[in-house]
Amino acid sequence: MSTSTPSLPAISAPDDVAIRPVLAEVVRSGFVEGRHRGSLVVLGADGGVELALGDPSAPVFPRSANKPMQAAAVLRAGLELSGERLALAAASHSGETFHLELVRTMLDEFGLTEGDLQTPPDLPLDPAEAEAYLAAGRVRDRVTMNCSGKHAAMIAASAANGWPVDSYLDPEHPLQRLALAAVEEASGERVAHVGTDGCGAPLMAVSLTGLARAFRHFVLAEPGSPERRVADAMRAHPEYVAGTRRPDTWLMREVPGALSKMGAEAVQAVALPDGRALAFKIDDGSLRALGPVLARALELAGVEAPVLARIADAPLLGGGERVGEIRAAF
Repeated sequence: MSTSTPSLPAISAPDDVAIRPVLAEVVRSGFVEGRHRGSLVVLGADGGVELALGDPSAPVFPRSANKPMQAAAVLRAGLELSGERLALAAASHSGETFHLELVRTMLDEFGLTEGDLQTPPDLPLDPAEAEAYLAAGRVRDRVTMNCSGKHAAMIAASAANGWPVDSYLDPEHPLQRLALAAVEEASGERVAHVGTDGCGAPLMAVSLTGLARAFRHFVLAEPGSPERRVADAMRAHPEYVAGTRRPDTWLMREVPGALSKMGAEAVQAVALPDGRALAFKIDDGSLRALGPVLARALELAGVEAPVLARIADAPLLGGGERVGEIRAAF
């Protein structure tokens, strides 16, 4: 009887992965110990592609970078939101006290309760907030989940239209069909795939080029349109889009007119008021590479601002001391 181990079928990476460049290097004590690959696109003010690295034409899940389009869908459904409330509807909030208070206020204003949310119970997204939250003896909660503002708006829009509330996350729900249409119209391409995001909402895949076009569309949209209203609210209240310790907030505060939104798995999209835009994704999903890559991409797009140094700073520690960094490699 043979005791040899049966051979396993060979598994190879898709051809497109091999051509994706290194976007960031992990440098410890002067030694490159790791690399993060991905794809990136930069659009000029006229909407033309000025820089393409990797394969920005391949579809990706933008994750929370789709939230401006989802917020626009809520407005298209007739829900009246503005200011901080509209910014929170497009947010991946940090779970800071002012975020949670406004989510609860919105639920109350729309005659809803925390029990109506279908977000998975979670801790605050910001590590410092999560530590304080746990130290206070609290447990994971649906309101604390970073997408709770978006969900509150989705439920309210559904209720206002007489649409089913229990199934507001179904891809065939009228509100989610509006969200898909908003993604396709803004990106200028058909959604390649529909999945489920971490919060349970439908997730529409488009290319990075399409994602950059979508953000460009929002900043150039006619004043008063749903897209422009979302962009204006996010830029006026960036702390509600992210949090006080987050790059999206820093960028929108310190670069006039910038619209910025990150997504899980290291996706980022930015548009500038003159129509320049960019989008990228780190293949391995490492958020630690996001800041250095974002800052370098903005430099290549022609942005000059002190905040870029802050965004790019990604130190590596050894023995509690800085011994290296994660740096852009393009």
